[in-house]
Amino acid sequence: MSAIYVENYHISMKKLLFRKFTNDTTKSFIVICLALSLIVWVIQAVGFLDIVTEDGHSFQVYFYYSSLNFPKIVHRILPFVFFISLFYQLSQYEHKNELLIFWTNGIKKISFINVMIIYSVLIMLIQIILGGYVSPAGQDKARSYIRASNIDFFPSLMKEGKFIDTVSNLTIFIESKDEFGNYNNIFLNESDNSKEIKMAKSQMIYAKKGSLINENQNRYFQLSDGEMINSDSGKITIIEFEKINFNLSKYTSKTTTYPKIQEVTSRELFNCVIHDLRGTIKKFKAEYLRCEEGSLKNIKQEFFKRFYKPIYFPLITLICCLLILKSKEATEYNRFKFFLFLIVFLTLVASEISLRYSTQSIIGTIFFIFFPILIFFTIYIPLVFKLKSNI
Repeated sequence: MSAIYVENYHISMKKLLFRKFTNDTTKSFIVICLALSLIVWVIQAVGFLDIVTEDGHSFQVYFYYSSLNFPKIVHRILPFVFFISLFYQLSQYEHKNELLIFWTNGIKKISFINVMIIYSVLIMLIQIILGGYVSPAGQDKARSYIRASNIDFFPSLMKEGKFIDTVSNLTIFIESKDEFGNYNNIFLNESDNSKEIKMAKSQMIYAKKGSLINENQNRYFQLSDGEMINSDSGKITIIEFEKINFNLSKYTSKTTTYPKIQEVTSRELFNCVIHDLRGTIKKFKAEYLRCEEGSLKNIKQEFFKRFYKPIYFPLITLICCLLILKSKEATEYNRFKFFLFLIVFLTLVASEISLRYSTQSIIGTIFFIFFPILIFFTIYIPLVFKLKSNI
């Protein structure tokens, strides 16, 4: 009965120790991740102000657009944050002699490493879900706000003494604006570049007075006392007017509204890659994705980034856990710690570089796929034999 009690006590103690370490690592991981993500997000959000100041979208669109890009930031920095969190906790536990509690309670070092690898696999799955589904959905939703943004951004575009060409096929010049919101000396140049004819349709309008009217969700310029010059394939017509309404509702911002590869669903990426392998790519039609020879490299690279690059998490964990092989009392401990830190950092750099060249050639693809697996087992197998006396 006593032996069973002691055995149950050790099992409970081991679970408690592992739970404490993973909880501490997870807490620091979340705190560091949120802190860095918010810093990057604020910096990026400042850059996104262009969609208001330059492209004329509303602040509501700007807020939604910048907020929905937050998952993308988290996805990008997650590997580095995980490395820092795990490395920090291992260093702190060694510094406070807390790792000794593991060893004195019968926990083998190889068992500790195995548990950490399993823990890293869980983080890897979170990264796959985040990069494969959450981040693309967020970016696509953000882009949808740009696509759905109506023409009510015109008031923010109207700047005195400046030519404004943010709106597609329309150039606007306003000399001045009075205190009642009326504009003076207005110049509009509308062009139609949809045809491949050198002399396309164009229309120039000059008016002494004008004001923006919002009526039934339609926006138009009410112009008075001016003239209109129409040009159609070289034929010019001049019309004077006392008052006209120039419709603005048909115009959109020049902001890119077509989804980028990073915003396309993983299902469309997967189907495109499968059709390429089958040689039926010409038959594949996607709603947003241009699955063709010219974009295949970028599509495959994006697919690798979402679903294969997270395989580096177990490798990062394994290298970090090598820190437990040395005691802080050893003279070369600090040098060894710095060496491991550098190795993990270079591994992260290698993952980025190899991803970039993963679709450039067969050699690049093979290297990207097999490099993390080969390095992992090159470290892990000798480590098992080295620690077999402790198993």
